[in-house]
Amino acid sequence: MYTSFPLPSPASGFTEAETCGPVLIRRLTDEDHGAAADVYRDAVHSQAPALYSPQQVAAWAGLPLSRPEFRFTLAQGFGLVSEGEPSGSTARPPIEAFAVLEPLDRVALLYCRGRSCRQGRASALLQGLEALALTAGVEALRTEASFISRPLFERQGWQVMAIEELALAGVSFRRFLMQKPLTAPPPG
Repeated sequence: MYTSFPLPSPASGFTEAETCGPVLIRRLTDEDHGAAADVYRDAVHSQAPALYSPQQVAAWAGLPLSRPEFRFTLAQGFGLVSEGEPSGSTARPPIEAFAVLEPLDRVALLYCRGRSCRQGRASALLQGLEALALTAGVEALRTEASFISRPLFERQGWQVMAIEELALAGVSFRRFLMQKPLTAPPPG
């Protein structure tokens, strides 16, 4: 069951590019949706083959094209992107990673291009989303993590609550239902 939360206001941050450690992050915009789908596919094709079968990789990589939920999540959620260095051919820096809360108590998407892994981008995005959720009054975040993202979430203090079996495009997957409290428990 989803709980409704107000979206963070522009005053809550991330309206302009902001440095989070060595990583530049900004708010995801409607113009970023095509680039986010490219990052998603790159992430799956570059990282998943080490932990998933070729059938699983193909099914997973095709989801943005076959399921309207992907575009809905980008449009309705609150997202952040991590940009790379601009190249001479384009004025806007490329998106290297992105993350989306949808609804505000759920990390629905967190993906990073293979060339940009292990640079702190996903950690910075996750920390930014956690801060925004806390500002909006969210007490705990949840997600469905892959074998790829589970270690990142665990390093950030998330815990596995359950393991879920599901089929995507007719292919069986296992993922981890994870949660992180954003407020300290009351003294007891």
